[in-house]
Amino acid sequence: MNFLSLINFILSGIAILSFCRVILGPTPYDRLIGFNLASGVITVIMVVYAVELNRIIYMDVALVYALLSFIGVIAIAKYLRAGDR
Repeated sequence: MNFLSLINFILSGIAILSFCRVILGPTPYDRLIGFNLASGVITVIMVVYAVELNRIIYMDVALVYALLSFIGVIAIAKYLRAGDR
């Protein structure tokens, strides 16, 4: 097991813990923060995987995933904010 595989293993553990926050979160805002953290960690996992395999195309996939998850988090936050009024 090389260094980058070890980093991916640790990041996968962090992603699993953040998904636990998404499932068990007591408030919708906790679930939103857990989802935001999980999507960020998954993006980093994709980037580390791209570096490990020396594939530039995976960097593009990670960039698109990061943009879509950011837009999704903003949309969910606006929806939750509108529900508070």
